[in-house]
Amino acid sequence: MLKRILFFAYGSVCYLIFLGTFLYAIGFIGNFGAPATLDGAPRGAFATAFAIDAGLLALFAVQHSVMARKWFKQQWTRIVPQPIERSTYVLFSSLALILLFWQWRPMGGAVWSVEDPVARVVLRVLFAFGFGLVLVSTFLINHFDLFGLRQVWLNLMGRPYRALSFGTPGPYRIVRHPLYVGWLFAFWMTPTMTLAHLLFSIATTGYILLAIKWEERDLTSDLGDAYEDYRRSVPMLVPFARRQASAGDSPRRSEQVT
Repeated sequence: MLKRILFFAYGSVCYLIFLGTFLYAIGFIGNFGAPATLDGAPRGAFATAFAIDAGLLALFAVQHSVMARKWFKQQWTRIVPQPIERSTYVLFSSLALILLFWQWRPMGGAVWSVEDPVARVVLRVLFAFGFGLVLVSTFLINHFDLFGLRQVWLNLMGRPYRALSFGTPGPYRIVRHPLYVGWLFAFWMTPTMTLAHLLFSIATTGYILLAIKWEERDLTSDLGDAYEDYRRSVPMLVPFARRQASAGDSPRRSEQVT
């Protein structure tokens, strides 16, 4: 029983660290209310700042993807107990982001700067919409399972973990990856796009596209024709990009990369 209590406490702490990281990310990316932000006065030589920022983004991408893959989980759970595997993934992802926030180097320069007050408000609203869509999407696919709390809670109660049933709630009937759509809004909808912000947005967009490819390969392997039907009938990121058929109700599962 003591081990189960410790696992639950560990999972809860990992979740709280994630929650704090997520809230800080809003200010960091949106350039408000955070000690350090994505944009700002240049720090050091441009080449050095670029190399550091690119390295931080690469570190996060590698950690986030490798730890989400099946082959890694199979080896990792020989070391980390199964009930806290997801919480540990969440913790490592949060730490990678905290390191990025801490060591990020603004590079100055303005790719664009929107001065019209109405347009700035519109961009801010779209930015908020992006983060809102991310949060809503996680709850639609079971927020607490995605971030490891369900696993440690079931373990605490002495109940076996059962994978969630698959479905297409809400925006998942319009696009296959609304969570990623939300991130794209959050990354690109800014009144002022600096060079550092542009690097961040391009790198994270490229990572999202690769992550979708890897995730959908795993989904097809797990779900077979059911996911193939869903993939053919529902667009990936752009709503109404092609006609949806009844197969759009085919099962799917949550994003494994968050």
